Amino acid sequence: MQEEDLQGHSSRVRFRRSITLLLMTLFAPGTAQLVAGNKAVGRFAVRVLLGVLGVGALAALLAWLAPNLLVGLFTNSAVLAVLRIVLLIFAVGWLLLFIDAWRLGRPLGLERKQRLTATIATATMSLVCVGALLLGSQYVAVARESIDGIFGAGKKSDPNAGRYNILLLGGDAGPDREGLRPDSITLVSVDEDTGHTAMFSFPRNLQRVPFPRGTVMHEQFPNGFHCDSCLLNAVYTWANDHKELFPGVPDPGIVATKDAISGLTGLPVNYYVLIDLFGFRQLVDAVGGLTIDVKKNVPIGGIGSERSGTIKAGKQKLDGYRSLWYARSRTGSSDYDRMARQRCVMAAMLDQLDPGTVLLKFQAIAKAGKQVMSTDIPSSELGKFVDLSMRVKKQKITSVQFVPPLIRASHPNVTLIQSKVRSAIDASNGVVPTPTAAKKPVKAPQPSKSIKSNGTKSPEPVGDLNSVCAAA
Repeated sequence: MQEEDLQGHSSRVRFRRSITLLLMTLFAPGTAQLVAGNKAVGRFAVRVLLGVLGVGALAALLAWLAPNLLVGLFTNSAVLAVLRIVLLIFAVGWLLLFIDAWRLGRPLGLERKQRLTATIATATMSLVCVGALLLGSQYVAVARESIDGIFGAGKKSDPNAGRYNILLLGGDAGPDREGLRPDSITLVSVDEDTGHTAMFSFPRNLQRVPFPRGTVMHEQFPNGFHCDSCLLNAVYTWANDHKELFPGVPDPGIVATKDAISGLTGLPVNYYVLIDLFGFRQLVDAVGGLTIDVKKNVPIGGIGSERSGTIKAGKQKLDGYRSLWYARSRTGSSDYDRMARQRCVMAAMLDQLDPGTVLLKFQAIAKAGKQVMSTDIPSSELGKFVDLSMRVKKQKITSVQFVPPLIRASHPNVTLIQSKVRSAIDASNGVVPTPTAAKKPVKAPQPSKSIKSNGTKSPEPVGDLNSVCAAA
């Protein structure tokens, strides 16, 4: 009986030793080999582990001191390629260490149940750890492919007067339309240090748009873009239809549209981001929908297609299909209403696309992103703009819609537009307007009201984006 007790005790000791070696491999790869196996292998693995911990500590320090540098590293295509290979090597190495730790536990000397438990524990730990590394490698591959597909080696553009001016275009390239027309046209001006942001929206039917001197479009239209169908959203198409005037330019439509917005606002445009509104539907579905406070019923369909439903008023989560129709529906409303709703969708996406959502749904977002977005922001600037976007999320966005009665779409007052642009940028920076000569007390700028042609109120053209969205 005593001999059986000794054998049982010995068996339990061997089993504990076996599990301990596996746990050592789980939490400190290489230590199992240091105490019970090939010490050279153990020392090498421990050194690798210490190196990984050192790199992690350095990354944490960079995230605190220079987050844009860290993001820049992890959005560099070459760095991502190396990182993927390293993760694959680590996965294989960790798997081999688990197998060796199982061997060092001498499974043949264990009882049947203990041997089965040790084997299952080895398989489970290997699956979790190696699977995590392989998943990380896949994420890195998708990120690299997505970055290479969206961001190219565009020319770096320095900020003007401390601000980046980025043109956001919503391209409506549906199956019933010829070519792509940017029906949503918004210029976002962001302070490079603070993230203070002003957003300017322009109606697609704006006429007589001026172009800066020295540009191809100014040579063709010295008195502004004026002809039978010369609306703002037709600048893109006109330029692409006359590519011979833009030798060596891969996308004349973008260049011409940048020039048009620069001529209107007096601001140089650094970069553009073109969103395919039909592909946008996939992106919204990828992030799990957008929560939007719909202030009044919005029809689905109409104007060229049959009505197929209604987005009811109320705060709700909209899927990609309904978010798209909320942004582009024109039935029973004006282009100006639609402009306001589109900006609310942009704001919702900016606010709700948090890091947790991106991580959990990364592959779907990356896949959708390649079909949704094109831009000339170079990949080398990604770190800077990711850091800047986090600052923007903490600020109120000053918003201006250049719609009637603030301007006349057929004869826009460019001097007034540029004055409003300067005032909005000052307001976004917290600059209080100076008193007039009559010494009137300074008041905070109030959003002015506008009346549409059918007599109903249109969205407020000037104000904080939150208030504009509350009225949309």
